[in-house]
Amino acid sequence: MNSKTTNAAIIGCGNISDIYFQNGKVFEAFDIVACADLIPERATAKAEEYGCKAMSVEEVLTDPSIDIIINLTIPIAHAEVAFRAVEAGKSVHNEKPLTITREDGRKLLAMAKAKGVRVGCAPDTFMGGGIQTCIKLIDDGWIGEPIGATAFMTCHGHESWHPDPEFYYKVGGGPMFDMGPYYLTALVAMMGPVKRVTGSTRITFPERTITSQPKYGTKVKVDVPTHVAGIMDFANGAIGTIITSFDVWTAELPRIEIYGTEGTLSVPDPNGFGGPVRVMRPGSALMEVPLTHGYSENSRGIGVADMAYALKSGRPHRASGELAFHVLDIMHAFHDSSNQGKHIQLESSCTRPTPLPLGLRKGLLDE
Repeated sequence: MNSKTTNAAIIGCGNISDIYFQNGKVFEAFDIVACADLIPERATAKAEEYGCKAMSVEEVLTDPSIDIIINLTIPIAHAEVAFRAVEAGKSVHNEKPLTITREDGRKLLAMAKAKGVRVGCAPDTFMGGGIQTCIKLIDDGWIGEPIGATAFMTCHGHESWHPDPEFYYKVGGGPMFDMGPYYLTALVAMMGPVKRVTGSTRITFPERTITSQPKYGTKVKVDVPTHVAGIMDFANGAIGTIITSFDVWTAELPRIEIYGTEGTLSVPDPNGFGGPVRVMRPGSALMEVPLTHGYSENSRGIGVADMAYALKSGRPHRASGELAFHVLDIMHAFHDSSNQGKHIQLESSCTRPTPLPLGLRKGLLDE
């Protein structure tokens, strides 16, 4: 093992874990040496497939050779596992959202600061070539001063295809908490933090019927808003609009657009790492711009690699707990605004993540 490599372990060996295992072999900054799951057979299967050691959760948390816990558990378990990791003196990278509640998010960040460890969180898709190209275009002034943004994620829910979709309609689920992190993280990475939020929400279908296998015909009671419309006042003065919905049969909407004083930027799907990126300036049509950065393929785990570099050098890591908490705060604020009938002034903020440098060799983030 390279002496420069940071050891990591995965807790939670569900479907999403495969891409982390695969990219653990791409990035030179970290090495996945172990995995654990509440269902031991899952961990054993992944360990055999990817050449690491299957362990119990307790063994992973107490192993002094493991530096980073990659927490891929279900959302309701994010806080508990992260608390245990930090208490054990390990840095932790959570799948999104950071935690379910603001209270747990604040507690996690405070614990990590006291322990001198790092907290990171998905999504790290904003570190891909698509969004990084958009950040460079904005920073280089291609669209002038950003004045507005729109973001849309619309579908009709997951019960027609997901094998166990009930949790999408319970606390911690819904379109805002499921897909909002991708869109909001991308917006903050491009535009900076949000200072005020207004929202309206509704539950259109109080009950859903699962039409996928193996739970075909099961009725699911909906406990969270499934159509969320929000307005964001960014600290830089821009105004953003977002809709996330599980109630829409079809739509012809962009994923994200940024509007500036000198043009418009069409941003690719923030759930991916690549393009296309398109720009329109006065007197020209919308034109596609070649990506300025790499990592345009599925690079989930890039945030873990970035944290590993940061642990070595002491620099800030980009997919940070502070960023993830700000996104969590924004998501809650949309719901709070609708429930309370007022604007919500955000108490949280964060520093816009530092853009990635140009010309990185695959597998590296710091030269």
